[in-house]
Amino acid sequence: MRRRIAPILLTLVVVVLGITALAARPEREAPPGRTADFVVLVGVAGLRWEDVDPQTTPTLWRMAQDGSIGSLSVRSAHRPTCPVDGWLTLGAGSYAAWNGSRQAGACPPAQVTVEQPDGIGANLPDQESVVLHNQERLPWGTVPGALAESVRCSVAVGPGAAVAAARPFGRVDRYAPALPADPAKLLGSCVLSIVDLGTVAGEDPAARAAHAREADTRLARVLAARPPRSLVLVAGVSDTDSPSRLHVAVADGPGWERGWLTSTSTGREGYLQLVDLAPTALTALGRPMPERLFLGRPAESVGGRPADLAAAIAEPADADREAAAQRRVADWFFTLLAGAQVLLAVAVLPLLRRARRHAGPYGPEPVSGRVVAVVELLLVAAALAVPAALLADVVPWWRGEHAGVYFAGVTVLLLAAATAVVRLTPGYASTLGPLGAVAGLTTLTVGMDVLTGARLQLNGVVGYSALEGGRYAGLGTVGLGVFLAGALLSAGWLAQRVRRSWRPPVMVAVGGAAVLVVGSPYLGADPIGAIALTAGLSVAAAISAGGWLTVSRLAWAAMAGLALTIGFAVLDVRRPAAERGSLGRFLAAVGDGTGGLTVHRSSTANFETLVNSPLTVLALAGALLVWFALLQPWGGLKRLFGIYPAMRAAMAGTAVAAVIGGVLAGDALDVAGAAAALVVPMAALAALRVLDHSTDRTLPDAGRQRDEGPGGSGGGSDGDTGGGPDGDGPDRPAPAGAGADVARTPNPGAQPSAAPAPPAPRAPGTGRGADGPTAGTDAGERAPAGRSSTEVTAS
Repeated sequence: MRRRIAPILLTLVVVVLGITALAARPEREAPPGRTADFVVLVGVAGLRWEDVDPQTTPTLWRMAQDGSIGSLSVRSAHRPTCPVDGWLTLGAGSYAAWNGSRQAGACPPAQVTVEQPDGIGANLPDQESVVLHNQERLPWGTVPGALAESVRCSVAVGPGAAVAAARPFGRVDRYAPALPADPAKLLGSCVLSIVDLGTVAGEDPAARAAHAREADTRLARVLAARPPRSLVLVAGVSDTDSPSRLHVAVADGPGWERGWLTSTSTGREGYLQLVDLAPTALTALGRPMPERLFLGRPAESVGGRPADLAAAIAEPADADREAAAQRRVADWFFTLLAGAQVLLAVAVLPLLRRARRHAGPYGPEPVSGRVVAVVELLLVAAALAVPAALLADVVPWWRGEHAGVYFAGVTVLLLAAATAVVRLTPGYASTLGPLGAVAGLTTLTVGMDVLTGARLQLNGVVGYSALEGGRYAGLGTVGLGVFLAGALLSAGWLAQRVRRSWRPPVMVAVGGAAVLVVGSPYLGADPIGAIALTAGLSVAAAISAGGWLTVSRLAWAAMAGLALTIGFAVLDVRRPAAERGSLGRFLAAVGDGTGGLTVHRSSTANFETLVNSPLTVLALAGALLVWFALLQPWGGLKRLFGIYPAMRAAMAGTAVAAVIGGVLAGDALDVAGAAAALVVPMAALAALRVLDHSTDRTLPDAGRQRDEGPGGSGGGSDGDTGGGPDGDGPDRPAPAGAGADVARTPNPGAQPSAAPAPPAPRAPGTGRGADGPTAGTDAGERAPAGRSSTEVTAS
């Protein structure tokens, strides 16, 4: 009865922990009501913080000194975001794109026709086809002109502003092709004005400075003519070439004094999205927002900005340089990592074939101990590559001229240091010693970064880029993969060191803490990751006491994840619309009939990620190595799982969590690939060591009574003695004098009539037993009562 109720209770504990983590929300002040009578949105395509200084742009400098500033991510439906796409996204409040031909990596001249039939307003004859293009061919369901439709009257100055201010049927209420000498009357004629001040393009510093100076001169006229009680927002609304960059965002008006710009869509101080500008304007004017149409959230000003403006501007400018370097370096880093792990997997295959010691007179020559030791260190280094790359962001490698070289140097040094730490760990000689050390070090590295604000992941090579517009805070895709793998492996390593009856609670205790870290909006801020980890943890807790991943256990894990999802959804959907998370917004969309767009976006993102990401190669290569090598009779992983059922549980739970997390989040196999980068090298290393100890001596029956599996002889479904369905021998006690890992198949090279000769006994205290000198007993030592001889020797 207790065995049946325990999994249910443990699963309920995990679900309650997950709901508690997801339901909590940081306390926020109530969003301000109407704070302005007029809003003026000023756009300068391509304007970056490196273009702003007291000499070149004195007006913008003074405006930034008095107002709030931030880095603007200009993501649109196309990448890079060209000027016409940026203006269209600004007016739509959602990711949009102008229909027409695009050149790969370049921004062609915008072909926008603006007609002025009455001399007051204007008309865009192409607007109807643009709306159809965004509604029918793009997955965002964007409605161009949603911002203009939300106010009674709007003004546009310049062709780019006309694109942003055009209503869905193409009408611009008031239009001027260029900024008048005195624009006061024009800007005061409507509550919303959108002004195009030109473009800052190219990489030549002199040319950029000239364009920025010209835009600043026009901005001075706008500020001089601004209506009373007005909010002025200046934004670098787009890129001008590939690659994408972060751009200028400045807000000046009542309630926007000397702070950082942020929004709930980013959750990061100093960061704003282009899609946030439309809801910001409507909120300042006290107008209702079309929630179904806007992806962005209203911006707000928060404190903490340095008093010195030069120091304050240096932060977003540095973030722009890091984000630009991150994309270049990340591509080759993950490509090299995938290639290195594939080559290492190929190199491990012959070692696995020859790792098992043979008792007969014939058999392959064992591989040199030095070669094995080197390969083991390479496997440790491969597993630690992602944590080392994450820590590399402690050093500002992106500021140098050769950013990639500096990053590689820092990462190699950190990787060498981390590998040395694992090598010098006291338990390194045991079978699970390297695995436990690597898993613990990875969990600690990622966990400490999350606990301190995830600063290393933002714009980090193995983190997420603010240019992508997907995530700005918490755990990223790669971080989630290595963290859930490290946490579950650490839980399995700890659980293996306690009595079998205590293993599920240990798994739940460690994994539950990981769920809190992943799901809490204060920390990881990843509800989908928390749901996936809950499912994986439920599998791990169920298997840790014995057995394999069965359909019923997988269904139980799915029910746990579903229970967590429903519990969080009920709480999230009851919140105000502006405070809902992704799950609450999805359910609300399902209610009003637009949930299909979210499903379509997720499936599209999964496909694009699957075919374009190097992490897909890691996931597939890891799966092939495990299935066609490690899980074969000669591969050692089944033997490892039979002796260490808690590790079997941890790896099965990791696989379940990684696949679910990636698919639900639209990341395909990226989460699984990141997890495989840690799990597969460690599984190969542990399998090598288990095979190496396959003929070591141990006592067969001492103390086995208390830890018998359901099979009655210490084997059965638990497999602690290597027998039954979980080992690779029959379900029976090991013969006297045979090791826990004794080979029960004849040596292919031995004479049929030759009796297998037992290995030579080792001197007490000098043999490694089944796990090396730290295993707790040697071949000739007596196992303490209450534990099976196999577990004493192997754990």
